[in-house]
Amino acid sequence: MIRELFVEVDTNEIKIALLEDKTLVELNKEKNNLQFSVGDVYLGRVKKIMPGLNAAFVDVGYSKDAFLHYLDLGPHFLSLQKYLHQCIQSPNPNTSLNIFEPSPEINKNGRINQILKSGQLIVVQIAKEPISTKGPRLTSEISIAGRNLVLVPFSNKVSVSQKIKSAEERHRLKHIVESILPSNYGVIIRTVSEGKHAQELDAELRELIQKWESAFKKLYQVKPPMLILGELERTNAIIRDMLNESFASIYVNDKQIANTMRSFVQSIEPEKEKIIKLQQGNTSLFEQFGINKQIKSLFGKTVTLKSGIYLIIEHTEALHVIDVNSGHRQINDNDQEQNALEVNMIAAEEISRQLRLRDMGGIIVIDFIDMYKVENKRTLYEHMKKLMEKDKAKHNILPVSKFGLMQITRQRVRPELNIVTAETCPTCSGTGQIGSTLLIGNQIESYLEYLFEKTPYRYFHIKANPYVAAFLKYGFPSWRFKWIVKYKRYIKITPEDQLPFLEYHVFNRQGVEIEI
Repeated sequence: MIRELFVEVDTNEIKIALLEDKTLVELNKEKNNLQFSVGDVYLGRVKKIMPGLNAAFVDVGYSKDAFLHYLDLGPHFLSLQKYLHQCIQSPNPNTSLNIFEPSPEINKNGRINQILKSGQLIVVQIAKEPISTKGPRLTSEISIAGRNLVLVPFSNKVSVSQKIKSAEERHRLKHIVESILPSNYGVIIRTVSEGKHAQELDAELRELIQKWESAFKKLYQVKPPMLILGELERTNAIIRDMLNESFASIYVNDKQIANTMRSFVQSIEPEKEKIIKLQQGNTSLFEQFGINKQIKSLFGKTVTLKSGIYLIIEHTEALHVIDVNSGHRQINDNDQEQNALEVNMIAAEEISRQLRLRDMGGIIVIDFIDMYKVENKRTLYEHMKKLMEKDKAKHNILPVSKFGLMQITRQRVRPELNIVTAETCPTCSGTGQIGSTLLIGNQIESYLEYLFEKTPYRYFHIKANPYVAAFLKYGFPSWRFKWIVKYKRYIKITPEDQLPFLEYHVFNRQGVEIEI
């Protein structure tokens, strides 16, 4: 499997696409001013105690108060509060946990009003980003993720990833970490640490501890809400968690972010630094590599597969529903059961990809083609479990029911990615009637004449729908050629798949859109 990462930066957002064997499997869009990322640690203030819910609402700076349940306080909450109090009271606190005297664990069956009170300062970590009308979901079980290790302050437990199958390797890693781990710290050993030497693990552990201690040195007399410890930006977080031998290239269209990524990769995998490639030009990165076209075909209500099979994906408030249809696929009339199994196996591959791509969470119900043999249902179930192993989100899969339904629950920590692929006609605004498309050339020319008068530019770059772009460059003399001769300006025209039919934009030589 060959993986490629594409990072496209524009004025308002950063788009990150992960391709496996040239097929889009993950897509992230983040605003440049995005707040409240999963993993961020905040100093917040308790606003309201809800004994009925056994939870509290906490102010961390979001418009809606964040939600903190009693079970998310963690057993070491009192130790964390004692540590926080020490750091707040002193301008130069000793933040080392080696000499810290921990407090007793809280009662797991206790009540929130026994532990918290309104106005209290607490340290929390974002467990789930704001979704819809809900504020962030919080936890006080703080963890700091690294490349090979996850540091868990106030815990003395060392855990090893279940994905490391070798008992000998699990024992080796656990022994190494236990020998270098200071008191009052716990560690989760990640899958990627398999085969790593003690020196590398020790260096990362020291770095994570330093990160934790440095964050709490600056809390003297601060006013909440305040970000204490920020998670890595999304691009570096993806690299940290997923970078391995299968990564062939990482393409970036922004020089600053490319340099940041090179520095980060150099710190974790120096030999991989050369795979980061700066790709700049007038054409967008997603357009160059055909990613926009994949997005258009994969995010609609109907997803068509090459074999003629298609999926209908519906979203409701309570759950997601996926219907599997055989479509125009050539079938064998003599063995309907085998046909159904083949269709379902192909559909399962696309469904597992769609869950990652759209980041669908909560309850997912899949209506497969009916099968009657128990062994075929079991085969489909095992196939889906194997496909979902690549999914980093926590999930649970139930066998196919007697009604032909498969139920999946999948963890959701950020809003689902929902891209509208249907386009409203820019001319008729959805009324169904437009003026003659033959006039599009005249409309663009009129707009160019206006720009020629109002701006000093000699270079104009028009981005338009592929059909319009082809129309403007077709024949001799083409519209483009006549404009160049008539107005003595250089005019470039490039197709942009993501633009609606009659929409176009004009840019200067620096790639900045000309708007007057």
